[in-house]
Amino acid sequence: MERIDPSAFRRAMLDADPKLSRFDPMSRILSFDDFDRGFCGWGQLVGNYEHTLDAMLPGYAQHSQPMLSSIPHWDAGSHGGIDGTYALKIATRPSKGAQNCAIKRMTFRKAGPIRVEAYVAAKPEANELLLSATDVRSFGIFLDLQSMASTGPAAERVMPHLRYLNASDGKLHQTWQTKRNETAFVAIGDTGDTVSHYHLSPEGWEDLPGGEDSLCYNELPTKLNWTYLRLDFDLESMTPLHFQCNEKVFAPDAIGSIRMPAMKNLWGMLNFGFLVETDSDKRAFLYVDSVCISAEF
Repeated sequence: MERIDPSAFRRAMLDADPKLSRFDPMSRILSFDDFDRGFCGWGQLVGNYEHTLDAMLPGYAQHSQPMLSSIPHWDAGSHGGIDGTYALKIATRPSKGAQNCAIKRMTFRKAGPIRVEAYVAAKPEANELLLSATDVRSFGIFLDLQSMASTGPAAERVMPHLRYLNASDGKLHQTWQTKRNETAFVAIGDTGDTVSHYHLSPEGWEDLPGGEDSLCYNELPTKLNWTYLRLDFDLESMTPLHFQCNEKVFAPDAIGSIRMPAMKNLWGMLNFGFLVETDSDKRAFLYVDSVCISAEF
């Protein structure tokens, strides 16, 4: 009897599932988030505070909870997701420079390679009969990770950040950027237990080598096309392995990470985030159709 190739059998099983066949997950799928099934653990990034919410840094105070959306619009009613009704909608406030993000919080049990894949689409709020191609400033993906306590003195908190700078001050840039520099920590409250830093601040972004990328922006603010993103990271060496947007693949050493000493209460942290920023006084939206998080352990 002919022996079945386990890898081929696994790939055949994935290909037989229309929802998973559009992903290339590692051997263990940690989560598959199809927002037709709900929020799947994605929520608001709330800033640290003590005693009062007013203690929160302004960058975090602007954030709001993502919502499930059928992507309604005036032309045809509802756009819907790739193969269902709902997507996760991350919306900024209607003020130039406003940001928002959504985050999923996990921990890991073994330090090894991980992969996050997603289908996303960025659009401004369709409230004018105009193309509005420069109204979204940026959208992107980030991780917030910390070594296990067993790592010892070498333990780090590492935060890979990648964003697509679509436009700035009304001018198209269409370039992928990354971030390497730590944002200053600020003490929160009076107990000495809480600090905060706004790592999504507009400062400190740098262009990726070869980062120019012309993405699909369909011809009306009510039309959207889904874009594939993939980010691989090794939790053992705490280094990026791969970043991809549709066909474009970036060298691992081009991907920056904000790095800092490990914090006392974040051991084994495994957080995933998506961000969006507006370049006009109208809301910018990042829709996330689905996310697959996998690992090689």
